[in-house]
Amino acid sequence: MLEKIWLSPPHLTGRELEYIKDAFDKNWVSPYGDNIDSFESKLESYFGVPDVALVNSGTSAIHLSLIVSGIGMGDEVIVPTLNFAGCINPILYQGAIPLFIDSEKDTWNIDPVIAEEVIVAKIKAGKKPKAIIAVHLFGTPCKINEIMALGNKYDIPVIEDAADAIGSTFDGKKTGTLGKLGIISFNGNKTITTSGGGALISSDPKLISLAKHLSNQARTLKPYYVHDAVGYNYMMSNILAGIGTAQMDILDERLKRRREIYSIYNSELSNISSLEFPEEIAGSHANRWLSSIIIKPPASRNLLYDHLASENIESRPVWNPMHLQPAYKDYPYYGNNVAKELFDTGLCLPSGSAMTDSQLGRVIESIKRYFK
Repeated sequence: MLEKIWLSPPHLTGRELEYIKDAFDKNWVSPYGDNIDSFESKLESYFGVPDVALVNSGTSAIHLSLIVSGIGMGDEVIVPTLNFAGCINPILYQGAIPLFIDSEKDTWNIDPVIAEEVIVAKIKAGKKPKAIIAVHLFGTPCKINEIMALGNKYDIPVIEDAADAIGSTFDGKKTGTLGKLGIISFNGNKTITTSGGGALISSDPKLISLAKHLSNQARTLKPYYVHDAVGYNYMMSNILAGIGTAQMDILDERLKRRREIYSIYNSELSNISSLEFPEEIAGSHANRWLSSIIIKPPASRNLLYDHLASENIESRPVWNPMHLQPAYKDYPYYGNNVAKELFDTGLCLPSGSAMTDSQLGRVIESIKRYFK
């Protein structure tokens, strides 16, 4: 049987074990220790922010960002429908209401025009949305300048879900740093990983301080347990932070390889009339976490997916829009079915930075054979 080619597997350096061993040697196997301090410091330096909150998942980071932004029961949050559930569930944890906004075709991200129409209508109805979550899907920056302009115009905080987008930039500024708050994921399939984990980023150290407090069960500095708020067990382990510390050292290499993979796919396959490769808009620099393509009808995304699977190549359809999911179907949706069209025709190709040239060539040849 042919070797399995995975969509986006972890890519470790080998140095991770040094930091993990250090945690074991010092018996710091809790959410405290040198690795936590080192990983936070490297992230602060990379993003140019005064403080970072390390947490146990990107979902936790989203949840904390909503809490420190004051989102609560009955509040409404603007959010793209072409999205992952980890961005939506924290809205519901808070008893808030997601307002699902369609995609625009340039970046596949939230459509600023529709978002503004919804904001204006909601304000006229006497209920202004309390936050906008801007997602950088698959590492491609959304039209963040337009989204930030909406936030400023209507005084609505913007939270960047940059879970996929470490290393992506817009107008030279790193995604995750453009909004009031930003989140990063270090899940096992991300550009760099801690196996599971995330980070909350902000230029406002007071927000990060509050998030850290809440992530540690809202414990006060007493020799006994005193809690001044409802808190959460969201802290990252010192062991996992060791993995992240090592991963930060090779981040630039991983980013370079992901973009190289996309470039090779584009170069080798763009002459196939049934395929369309999304291009970067002006000012955008995508990390290409996942190389994604459109399979134009009458060609079939599903049949190409099945063909790749038959050759032991993992691919993945673009996210199924949230407003079409059983868990979220009763929440409002605004748009023209662009996200549904992207779901029906979009496919993510193997994009892992550990993928060899030989493996990449095998994927390309498989796709070429399918379209012969």
